[in-house]
Amino acid sequence: MPKLTIEEIHQRFASSTEFNEIFDAFEEAVNSNIDDLELYRLLFWNSSLSPDELCLFGEKLAQVFPHIAYDVYMWLAKVFEVTFAMYDNYELALVYFNKAAKTKPEVVDTYIAASDCYEPDLNIPPIDYLLEFVKRGLDYVKNPVQLYKRLADLYEKIGDDDQCEYYRRLAEEIGGGSPEE
Repeated sequence: MPKLTIEEIHQRFASSTEFNEIFDAFEEAVNSNIDDLELYRLLFWNSSLSPDELCLFGEKLAQVFPHIAYDVYMWLAKVFEVTFAMYDNYELALVYFNKAAKTKPEVVDTYIAASDCYEPDLNIPPIDYLLEFVKRGLDYVKNPVQLYKRLADLYEKIGDDDQCEYYRRLAEEIGGGSPEE
């Protein structure tokens, strides 16, 4: 018999500031086999949780519910990108974009979202890492046009005109020159 109702779990995830309360609600949700990502998104946005605590919850969810692992990793990456970027230079966001890509390497959105993190004035995350990450996606995505365009944009930002032009040409050849694929 569950100790907490779904409404109580929802409330704790959304507004509790006490880790033990949140942890108990999380354990109850997992033990009740609740795999509703919308519920866990509340947990991930709870500002009282530290990055380590968020990682703990996310890793456990991905382990217990592998069918939502990709979404958990993407959501954590986006949370870290927005809320903790000033503290860790996007490192945690990149960790979770990478985990998402390993879970579903064929999903183009993972590589695009990761490259959206780039701040050229500060070179964070490091451009070499982003370029390598996006290029890795070329081996998996069915239609690489968006990745070619993204690579061209990243190379343009760092002033590498030759590589920029090379990837633009590849995008046009495969995509027929259309602006969006």
